[in-house]
Amino acid sequence: MNIAKAIALIGLLAMTGVLVYGFTLGDFSGEGAKLLAMPWGIVSLVDLYVGFALFSCWIVFREKALLPSVVWVVLMMVLGFWVGALYAFLALQSSGGDWKKFWYGKRA
Repeated sequence: MNIAKAIALIGLLAMTGVLVYGFTLGDFSGEGAKLLAMPWGIVSLVDLYVGFALFSCWIVFREKALLPSVVWVVLMMVLGFWVGALYAFLALQSSGGDWKKFWYGKRA
């Protein structure tokens, strides 16, 4: 479980760094338009959002309550796997070392 926590934390820190980099030095609309003009850019975005949707299904299953599920899913769709890494890290922290509790959350 400690390895999973380290991976989630490293992912969270890496995503924080690249998001700050992208938002401070990038041109979201200009570069996004170029990305969407390329076939592999579209493939990458579809792949990314399929991943977001699948991860969001796990969040909804784990949370059991509607409001927290909706908040996490909206954040996931807006901020991407930064939220996924944060959610996984928090789930690992709150599981107390129990993998079943990590995977099933409030349904464990």
